[in-house]
Amino acid sequence: MVSEESPLLVATAHEAIYDRFAPHQKRWIVFLVSFVGLLPMFIQVTFVPSIPQIAKDLDLTDAVVSLTFSLSLLANAVGALVWATYSSFYGRRLIYLWGMPFVCVASCGVALSTSFYGLLFWRFVQTFGCAGGTTLGVGVIGDIYKLEERGTVIGAFYAVTLVGFAVAPFLGGAATQYWSWRSLNYCLGAWGVLEILLIYLSFPETSHPGTLGINKVTRRRWIHITWVNPLSSLWLLRSPNLLAVMFASALALISSYVLLIPMAYTIGIRYGITNDAIIGACFLPNGLGSFTGSLVAGRLSDIVVRRWREKRRGVWYPEDRLRATWIGGLIMAPLSVGASGLITTYIGGPIGLGLNILCLYVNGVGVDSVLSPISSYNVDVVHSRSAEATAAHVASRWLIISAATALIIPSIQYIGVAWTNIITAVLVLIGQGIIFLTIRYGDRMRASVDVGFSTMENN
Repeated sequence: MVSEESPLLVATAHEAIYDRFAPHQKRWIVFLVSFVGLLPMFIQVTFVPSIPQIAKDLDLTDAVVSLTFSLSLLANAVGALVWATYSSFYGRRLIYLWGMPFVCVASCGVALSTSFYGLLFWRFVQTFGCAGGTTLGVGVIGDIYKLEERGTVIGAFYAVTLVGFAVAPFLGGAATQYWSWRSLNYCLGAWGVLEILLIYLSFPETSHPGTLGINKVTRRRWIHITWVNPLSSLWLLRSPNLLAVMFASALALISSYVLLIPMAYTIGIRYGITNDAIIGACFLPNGLGSFTGSLVAGRLSDIVVRRWREKRRGVWYPEDRLRATWIGGLIMAPLSVGASGLITTYIGGPIGLGLNILCLYVNGVGVDSVLSPISSYNVDVVHSRSAEATAAHVASRWLIISAATALIIPSIQYIGVAWTNIITAVLVLIGQGIIFLTIRYGDRMRASVDVGFSTMENN
């Protein structure tokens, strides 16, 4: 049991378990999981610029098709819980191979959809299948990298996957404008096939020896299927620390969706942009900002951890990593979303468009300067269940965002872009206040509910 007075971790030698893979093997593993992590971003974000054409082809309204996007966020939450929980039992490699076939089949199903309900079903299955890309990737990095290294690597992992967030809207818009949203989904299915081949041929199991549930089964069948409750990961959120950072990250991420989801109806209409490819290109600055923010914040969080350990003469407190969120959460994210709403409302022409593009970039940097350290923090504090902790975090966050995204366009219609964005900026600041309290009282919060926090011997 962790007491309020005792530090969670103290400086000791790192376990030799992190030396199982040579540096070049680790780089290849990170490349593979990053490549797999790109696909969920493409599946999620290429859909947005396709909404008008899908609505036209299926004789639906844009608002109705947007509900499909909200449901896909729910599928992301469910899938993250399922794949992460089973990866702790069967291992990372096998679960990667189980999830990808869902993506391949469902992408073809989306491409062949002729009705709203068909589209709804196949989008759910498609997003469910790829939902493990992020949670398993973070878990794999936690398996092979030490405490002071993993923040940088997790930041790089998110940076690579967020390339999808930068280029996917442009490619989705271009495909919609000049090709077909159906053909785009066939391509996503082919991508899934390629991932299956790469994982099968070159991805080793990274889970620490003896930690998998299947290893503890004494009598095993050739095909051994065991029921593992996917909701058990959510029980980790009874920890005030994990619950607090989840809410904070959700509030920060909402600011990006407030800018991106209604872009065709805000920036598009305000500045007379009707070409789907150009609308998609407007997503690029935010994605590039996310790429920058993840890289910088990941490395910065490792530096912060080392410096605060030195100040405490070798004693390590997990909440130190959260100090790397200050600039992004207090300044960049809220300022950019609030300014964008005011600029869109009051400044027209090329100047207004240019300032909005700047706000999109700054928002990407700010939001991922919050998300990246929080992701590493989740791995640090519950290292033995890192994929599950990440899944519980991501799933709960997506549930919140799923509800929030359904309110964005109606909010803009009723109170306008400026007030919607200002309210969002306030929410981001509230989230940063939650992080401040977690840093200040993190030791007491951990002492109040012990969910099996890490020690130096198992981190």
